[in-house]
Amino acid sequence: MSGPLTGIRVLDLTTVQMGPWCTRILADFGADVIKVEAPGGDSSRYTGVPKHRGMSGTFQHNGRGKRSIAIDLKQKEARDVILRLVPTVDALASNIRQAALARLGLDYDSIRKINPKIVYLSMVGYGSAGRYAGRPAYDDLIQAASAIPTLLQRSTGEPRFIPMAAIDRIVGGAAANALLAGLLAQARTGIGQMIEVPMFETMAQFVLSEHMQGQTFDPPTSPAGYPRTLSRSRRPYASKDGFIAVLPYNDGQWKRFFEAVGKGHLLESDKRFADITARTANIDALYDMIAEEVKHRTNAEWLKLLQENDIPCMVPHTLESLMEDPHLADAGFFKWEDHPSEGRIRTMREPSTWSETKPPTGKFAPRLGQHSREILAEAGLDTTEIDDLIARKIINTDGQS
Repeated sequence: MSGPLTGIRVLDLTTVQMGPWCTRILADFGADVIKVEAPGGDSSRYTGVPKHRGMSGTFQHNGRGKRSIAIDLKQKEARDVILRLVPTVDALASNIRQAALARLGLDYDSIRKINPKIVYLSMVGYGSAGRYAGRPAYDDLIQAASAIPTLLQRSTGEPRFIPMAAIDRIVGGAAANALLAGLLAQARTGIGQMIEVPMFETMAQFVLSEHMQGQTFDPPTSPAGYPRTLSRSRRPYASKDGFIAVLPYNDGQWKRFFEAVGKGHLLESDKRFADITARTANIDALYDMIAEEVKHRTNAEWLKLLQENDIPCMVPHTLESLMEDPHLADAGFFKWEDHPSEGRIRTMREPSTWSETKPPTGKFAPRLGQHSREILAEAGLDTTEIDDLIARKIINTDGQS
């Protein structure tokens, strides 16, 4: 075996970020992921500054380990090809809206007639049971819908989006979990099913499990919002020569911190800091006190003092320094490898480690349509049929958009 999911085949009708992140997880664990792309390719191929058009940095990481077939699903012959692939796969994953899939004849009811055991994963913006069903949804919109900008407004004074496509990846990870659970149920029972993973509901749970707080109870015991993570003073603190993140959390860590800075009496004399409940209620004052203390030492001095007292701390990375982190170097997280078409590229391994069924390594993102011929052959098409589809531009095999 070359990975825990070796032998699993997934038909991947996902695009952009959320869906490809989900199926990348499966590919990393050894699944054969067949990425179905339009003849022009997934739009994520064209972001940033690639060496060659259609092979962006983002696509290198989200597309790794997959096989690409570039096919025009607007053509009936193309849809027939996909339907011939359906009996050969264990799962289908898509973040295309269900109405569009129904028009193509690729909705769940159509697919399960061909493969009743299939696990059909549908990633949507809003669950089909609610009034927002069918609306377009993007990361920023779901951030807004799930209260993230207003959380940032409460803590910073300004409504902002998280500066990354965090929602796509959070929901993509949740979708991968759901698909794997569906595959486990399939293996145990032989039963296929449709699984719907909505972005909005997933993120509502993600946010509110932390911030519902006293609104959990009837009657409510407090307003919504977790004071510690909403504190205006929760940030890296300015030292004499930079910034440092300091996070005493439990009673022991706070006791050692106060003693290390010569204020060991505060836990007993100042009731605001007596226990976690009191500290949380007075979190701004507590964090402001840390900020004042941090000003008087350098980062090196703080690291020595805090690590000697087993108090959690970290000097914030930049994007550039993160790629040079010594722990990641120790763990072999980054590796420079020679891509067949893109030359030397920096890759990141699947972060988990396995004692036996180790995930495969050295698998690259495919060029557009790189595997079209072999995938069509696996679907049972002969050379003449494949050449005809290519000649009529229903299939793209040349890697060009």
